[in-house]
Order: sequence, then C-alpha cells, then structure tokens
Amino acid sequence: METTATGSPLRAGGREWLGLAVLALPTLLTSLDTSVLFLALPHISADLDPSGTQQLWIVDIYALMIAGFLVTMGTLGDRIGRRLLLLIGASLFAVASVLAAYSSSAEMLIATRALLGIAGATLMPSTLGLIRNMFQDPAQRAVAIAAWMSTFMLGIAIGPLAGGALLDSFWWGSVFLLGVPVMLVLLLTGPLLLPEFRSDEAGRVDLGSVLLSLLTMMPIFYGIKELAADGPGFLPLGALVVGAVFGVLFVMRQNRLTSPLLDLSFFRNSTFSSALTVMLIGSAVMGGITLSISQFLQLVEGMSPMRAGLWLLPAAVSVIVSGMASVGLAQKLGAGNVICGGLLFTVIGGLMLSQVDDSSGVGYVITCFSLVYFGIGPMSALTTDIVVGSAPAEKAGSAASTSETSTQLGVALGVACLGSVGSVVYSNEVEGAVPSDVLGDAAATANDSLAGAVTVAPQLPGDAGAALLESARSAFVSGMGAVGVTIGVLVAAMVVLTAVKLRKGPSGGGDQPAGPAADGGEAPDAMAKAKPVPSSESI
Repeated sequence: METTATGSPLRAGGREWLGLAVLALPTLLTSLDTSVLFLALPHISADLDPSGTQQLWIVDIYALMIAGFLVTMGTLGDRIGRRLLLLIGASLFAVASVLAAYSSSAEMLIATRALLGIAGATLMPSTLGLIRNMFQDPAQRAVAIAAWMSTFMLGIAIGPLAGGALLDSFWWGSVFLLGVPVMLVLLLTGPLLLPEFRSDEAGRVDLGSVLLSLLTMMPIFYGIKELAADGPGFLPLGALVVGAVFGVLFVMRQNRLTSPLLDLSFFRNSTFSSALTVMLIGSAVMGGITLSISQFLQLVEGMSPMRAGLWLLPAAVSVIVSGMASVGLAQKLGAGNVICGGLLFTVIGGLMLSQVDDSSGVGYVITCFSLVYFGIGPMSALTTDIVVGSAPAEKAGSAASTSETSTQLGVALGVACLGSVGSVVYSNEVEGAVPSDVLGDAAATANDSLAGAVTVAPQLPGDAGAALLESARSAFVSGMGAVGVTIGVLVAAMVVLTAVKLRKGPSGGGDQPAGPAADGGEAPDAMAKAKPVPSSESI
C-alpha cells in the first residue's frame, strides 16, 4: 500500500475525486436502467402486448444477466485492466441501448435487455474496483463508497422520474436512449481522469466456471419466480433442484482451480457472508417496492408518468441523506449499530404499507415508501464498504463483483418474488370480482395483471369497464399491502442478523476475511501485487 512519509495511507486528491464523479456515470445509468422501465411497462404492454410472464422477464432479465456475469467480469477486469474493461463496457452498453429502444416485439426487447445486462456487468466491478484502488485511506474510501452507493440508489429512485419525463413527450423506446449520451461522456473523460489498474495475480477466465455460474443462477431464479407466482409444482421445484446441483458443481470446480473464477475463501468469514446476505435482502426490498409503488401511482391513481416520477423523489432524497450520514455515524456508533437503526425505519415503513387500503391517500403510500428507502440507505453504504474494504487490492475487482452480484441479484429477485406476492393476491381477489359480462380473453387479461385490466377496460361496453377497473385497482392495493407485510418480516430478520454478525463493523475489531489486514486495509504486500498503470497508457 502506498503511504506517506509518516506511514499513513496516501490520501486521494482532486483528480481522484473528479474520477469518482466520472465513475458515478455508469453507476447511475446501470441502476437507472433497472428502474426506468417500471413506468414504461404499461406503454410497452400496449404496444408489444407481452404476457404477464414476459412483462416480468422484460424487467428481470437485465438485473439477472448483470448478476450472472459480474463475477466473470470482475476477474476479467483484474486481468486486462479495470479501466479498459470499463470503456469496453461503455461502448457495448451504448450499442445495446439503441437496439432495445427500437425493439419490435416482446421477445426482441427481452433479448436486448439481456444484452444490456451483459454490458452492464462489465461496468459495475470496474467502477467499484477502481474506487478501491484510488482511495487507499480508509476514511476517504468509506466516503467515496457511500457516495458511489448513493448514486446507485439514486438511479433506482429517479429512474421512473427520468422515464416519466421522456414518456410524456416521446415513445417508450426513448427511455433506453438515455444511456447513449452518458456513455459517450464516460468514453471521453475516462482515459483522462481514471488510472489503470491490473493485477499480475489475476488468473485466466475459466469458461467452464462461467457456464456453471449461469447454469446455477438462472434455474434458481426461474424456480423462485414461478414458485412465488403459481405455488409448488414440478417445473419450479425441478428448476431449483437443477440450479442447486450446478451450484455444487461450481463450488467444487472453484476449489480445484489454481485461479478460481470466484475466491471462495472470502465466504469462510461470517462477517463477509453476513454482509452479502443483508445486501441481497435489502436490494430485493428496494426492487420489489419500487415496482409496486410505481405501478400504484400510474395505474391506480391514474397519474401521468412525469407526475408519478415526481412523487417518487422524496424516497430518492431520503436514501441519499441516510446513506451519506451513515458514514460519520458509523465512526461514532459502529457500522452494525447504524445499519440496525436504519433498518428499523424500513420495518416500520413495510408494516405501515401493510395497512394500506382503498381510502389511503397518495401521501400515506409515499411516506411508507420513503421510510423503507431511508432505512436501506445505511445498509447499502456500510455493507459495501465492509465487503470491498476487506479485500486486498489485487482482488478488488473480484470483491467488487461479489458485492454487486449480491445487489443486482437481490433487485431481480425482489422484482420477481415481491412482484409475484402482489400478483398472487391480485389474481385471487380480482378473479371473483371481474364483472360477469367480461368474458374470454378479456377476463384472462384482466386476471393476469392490473396493466392488463387497464388495457381491457376501455374496450368493454357500458359500465363494465368502470366496474372492472374499480375491482382491479382494489385488488392491486390489497396485493401491495401483502408486499408491505413481506418487507416487514424480511427486514426484521435482517435486523437480527445485523445485530449478531455485523455489530462491530469493519473497523470495530470484528473478524475479517482471510488475508486482509484487520483494519480492512490491504495485506502488507497487497499493493505490490496490483500494479497501477500510468493513465497516459494507450488503451
């Protein structure tokens, strides 16, 4: 580790902080692209006519592919250079954005969203790995990671607002074109402001491990989604078994390899593993509740996309404020205590949401939403620092990819599982409430989702359309209440886990992953193995 004459870690200067602002661009965009689709979904439904399952895949596949390829890209970045991988990913993301914007079918949109996810997977470990290398001072690194994570959360929160502004004036494909100018800025400024880092210790990318990782996560994800939507059945249970089998094979292969795709030694530490678990559940809560609230504002309250996006801003502000404030509080109270305190707000928000009914106003719903987001802010900032700060510099990309895999997979699982919880309640309630003169395909569409009911209602004669909408909206609100109950229970379990495993935090003397120094810094020879490349190097 580079140090000053007094032996303290070298502190970052103005160039590093400007570089952090550059790294915020792909971070903002990749998270924004996860949530920007929430408000566009009704418009896509009207144009491309996807089924309910296709709607979920349109939303889910992006985060799933990011999660599937993050570990691969983290290792690849350590090998070829994190800045180089970042710029390659930016180019791919811009191209994929254009393809998604002009998709002509639900199948094409799912495919292009998958391509966007693969491109996004090259960005995330590179940004966080570079932050780990650029900010060697633990205090500065904590602030930088909190700012980076706040940017990620901001993207999830303001995605609907940005999408709403575009949807008020343009077609649904315009939400994807947001990525093009952002990536152009990154491509122009990255070579000037970002240093290059690569590790001589990084091994080759094992294609067998890449395949096994995908064969593990995709069946498990599919099985959970179908199990939540339709209950126990041969197909979802079989998918879970298949995923588990490939997961065992993946672990066995990593243990045999000299240079594994994923360093499993990190998971032997309870603090590291617990932090990842908390990140997974917290991200799932964010993904699920953002989808529910976005649809509530537009489909139940009948707001325009722009107005709905504005109503989501309080939550965006709350998560940034709590995330940034948590860094200073953690120095005084301990990271685990601050995370626990924040999560209690999320429990309260979820339980308040469980009491929502047809008479609840928009203000009440947004208050619940903002409380959930406020409580997740400290968790997001501090657990990321625990995970990334504990890794030696030559494994920064691998640690970053593990952290982001947990976050991105959590968002995808949250949309699938919490979305399915709401869908099950909706379908059960609306099935007996659909007017008798709504028959055939129209009834099936209305039973499938609220978006389907909104599409069908104008086509019905007389008062049948109004009656259908009233029943469907009431059923959706009931489903949203079930989502609130689920959030309250999940986060209450997170509070217990955090209190037991993360009480001392990364600098409080708690156990650390094998290898790094106890204070969360590098092992003595860590920086010697990770070679910074002069920023003037041709890439």
